[in-house]
Amino acid sequence: MIDPDVKAQLSSYRQSIDNIDAALVHILAERFRCTKEVGVLKAKYKLPPADPAREEYQIARLRQLAEDAHLDPDFAEKFLNFVITEVIRHHEQIAADHAERGAAAK
Repeated sequence: MIDPDVKAQLSSYRQSIDNIDAALVHILAERFRCTKEVGVLKAKYKLPPADPAREEYQIARLRQLAEDAHLDPDFAEKFLNFVITEVIRHHEQIAADHAERGAAAK
């Protein structure tokens, strides 16, 4: 049988984790809202969907933030690379949609 104090501690930690997960989802949603707007601008002005220099900067910055927070920087980089891949995919789709609308308007 688990000690009631241990159960209370587990419950408290799990509640915090659930709250952090909810905040993370909202933060990611806002990030993708902003990057969608970047994709619209890129499509409108025919800019490439990927920006390797910006991505390199973001990865270096995130690795440093991870180290400062005592988080595995390799994990943080993998996570950001996933996000970047999704952003580029969305930007490519926005550009394709924009090109189709432009062609249909002619």
